[in-house]
Amino acid sequence: MTTTHLATRRHTVVDSPYGPLTLVATDGVLSGLYMTEQRHRPTEETFGDPDPRPFAETIRQLDAYFAGELREFDLPLHLDGTPFQRSVWEQLRQIPYGETRSYGELADLLGKPGASRAVGLANGKNPVGIIVPCHRVIGASGSLTGYGGGLDRKQRLLAFENGTGDDTPMLF
Repeated sequence: MTTTHLATRRHTVVDSPYGPLTLVATDGVLSGLYMTEQRHRPTEETFGDPDPRPFAETIRQLDAYFAGELREFDLPLHLDGTPFQRSVWEQLRQIPYGETRSYGELADLLGKPGASRAVGLANGKNPVGIIVPCHRVIGASGSLTGYGGGLDRKQRLLAFENGTGDDTPMLF
């Protein structure tokens, strides 16, 4: 007889220069980082009980990132998605700090040339923004295309990583 494990979910909300961030953990492992008014943001009821304890290391690394002291996150992640979505999200984690890739370049890296639209859809469903840096993906022409957290945030995150952004917190 097999027993079914029901995942335990917890969440907390932290401040950032880009507005409040809701962190979600599944069985103690980061599974979500959501911005206010984010497209594809799950409903609050799915975040579990408030509990900051699972997030100490995530918060420490986010603080170091926003202070300009951390360029690559080193956190275990629990990413729920299709195998294709997870492969896209893994490619996102390979984009170096301060650099960008186009949707087409990611499709090529995945061995699926011509799948740039599918890459864009998977990118938009990324459950762990900033840490899985979907903001580093741009259009083929270099244009800033859709971003679940809003184009203003995407532009500010890219400018921050390039050292050309202003540090003024966004007001929400």
